[in-house]
Amino acid sequence: MTARLKEIYKSDVFGALQEKFGYANPMEIPKLEKITVNMGLGEAKDNAKVMEGAVEELALITGQRPVVTKAKKSVANFKVRAGMSVGAKVTLRGESMYVFADKFFNIVLPRVRDFRGVSKNSFDGRGNYSMGLKEQSIFPEIVYDKIDMVKGMNVIFTTSAKTDEEAQELLRLLGMPFEK
Repeated sequence: MTARLKEIYKSDVFGALQEKFGYANPMEIPKLEKITVNMGLGEAKDNAKVMEGAVEELALITGQRPVVTKAKKSVANFKVRAGMSVGAKVTLRGESMYVFADKFFNIVLPRVRDFRGVSKNSFDGRGNYSMGLKEQSIFPEIVYDKIDMVKGMNVIFTTSAKTDEEAQELLRLLGMPFEK
């Protein structure tokens, strides 16, 4: 059984992108390559339980075990030494990527307070889109009573598109609600 969003990509989005941009070769048509979910946790240097809670929550949200990221350099002003745990990240590809994207577009984003759509200005110039979330409680897997502290996260959509216009059209057709 394949993900619903992958089926939509194959049946509707693929043809629509080819028609709009006039690709000669089907391999040129942009596709979603990976989704990276990153949680930076500066508080983890003082309290190890914060890191454990973040890893558990990220695993619940994405359905995949996160990698704990370490500091590359020592920064005296932040009291961080090289090798200390400072965050957690998950890279989603394949079926799990499409399942997460479907859930993110249709369930999570509408739960954001005062949501009017995501900004069109968050593209990086190479067809990738990144956005930040202020709290993890908007995900349905998170039980609000078990949250020890509010943690934000970054979600990065990496596409094979060459331009931001192509990537925006790809994400729009997949169901990302851009603001008017």
